[in-house]
This record gives sequence, C-alpha cells and structure tokens, in this order.
Amino acid sequence: MNPQPSLWSLMAYGAEGFGDEFLTGLLFTLQISVCGYILAFVLGLLGAGAKLHGNKALYRVGDLYTTFIRAIPELLLILMVFYMGGRALTQLFVGIGLADRDFQVTPFAAAVAALGLIYGAYLTDIFRGAIQAIPKGQIEAARAYGMHAPMRFRRIIFPQMIRYAVPGMGNQWLNITKDSALVSVIGAFELLFAAKSAASQTKHYVFFYSVGGLCFLGITIVSMIALQHIERRTSRGVRRA
Repeated sequence: MNPQPSLWSLMAYGAEGFGDEFLTGLLFTLQISVCGYILAFVLGLLGAGAKLHGNKALYRVGDLYTTFIRAIPELLLILMVFYMGGRALTQLFVGIGLADRDFQVTPFAAAVAALGLIYGAYLTDIFRGAIQAIPKGQIEAARAYGMHAPMRFRRIIFPQMIRYAVPGMGNQWLNITKDSALVSVIGAFELLFAAKSAASQTKHYVFFYSVGGLCFLGITIVSMIALQHIERRTSRGVRRA
C-alpha cells in the first residue's frame, strides 16, 4: 500500500499542485501593493500640500478627501471604485474616442486605484504632521536666502519630512499589503484568492489558508527588516535623546 502523500505535496509547482497559483497570487499582491503605495504617496503629498497651503478652498478639498475616505469602509470603497469608477472611466474613454464600448477597467487597475485612494488619505495626515515638525526657522531661512518653493521642498522640506514620516509610512505599507487581500472580491487573483481557490478544490481549508497566512507573514517580516534599515538611513547624523 502506497503511503498517503503529505499535504505539502499539494504545493508542488505545475499541474500536480498549487505552487504556481500561490506564486502568481503572491506576485500580484506585491504588484498591487507597490503600485497602490506609489499612488498613495503622490496623493498624500498633494493632500498635505493642500492642507498646509493656507488657501481655504484647498484646505477644504484636502479635508473632505481625508474625511470621506476614513468614513467609508475599505471594502466598500474598493467595490465603488471598481463598479462606479470603472463605469465612469469607460464612458469617458468611449465618449472621447479613446476606447470601444467593450472597454473595461481591469481588476488590477481598480485595485491600485482603490488602495491608492485609501492610503493616500492616511499618508496625507502623516506627511502634514511630518512637515509641521520641521523647525520653521529653517524654511524661513531658505526663503530669505532666495530659494523658490520647489527648491525649498526638494532641499529643505522633503529630506526632513521623510525622516519624521518613515515610521508612519512603514505602518501604512504593512497595512496596504494586508488590505490587498480585500481586492479578491472584484476577481483579482491575489494571494487570498489563490488560497481560497486551492482550498475549495481540495477541501483542505485549514492547510491552504495557513499557507496564505504564512506568505503574508513572510511579506511582513521582510518589510519590517527593510523598514528598519530605511529608518536608520534617514536618521543618520541625528543625535538620539
């Protein structure tokens, strides 16, 4: 009698197992997390700039953005971006002649847009607090020296803002990697979707969901090591209390 194969044999790569599905899901999770975080970074800078500009209209736009995002659950926002935003974008592209009527927004694009919008709101306040932590005298001295606004931002504000913002940015990166699992509801083949698909086919729910959890744990551990290195790099030359 042949011994019963172990559950780990189900993780073989190819037709004999689900290793290739998990690898595809892992790569997709990392892709949408990285792309969504880049979009969130840009939106966070714009939102922080709007809140700190001094113009009441810009402040209200930034405040409305952060309030709206925080008030609505992430899962609902993902569904809204995919269905409502996708339909509006399709109508826009068809109306200006850039696409046919069968054009559809891909789950990848919808996932990146949704995660970017969500975490852009959180990074907005992180960046605003980091900028406000910079001594005002340095900015005033740069202005008196004759630096224009883009140069002040590039040479004075941005380097110090990053140093203050790195801990908060790291937390949001860890959150976005976990919330990437939510995009499975729109059919995106990410890590949780791969685990769910394998579990439903084999009925080994505990095993495959545990493998998916271990994959997320691996992402978190690697991310924390990288974030500690980044934090040390950005804090070089700063005397700790």
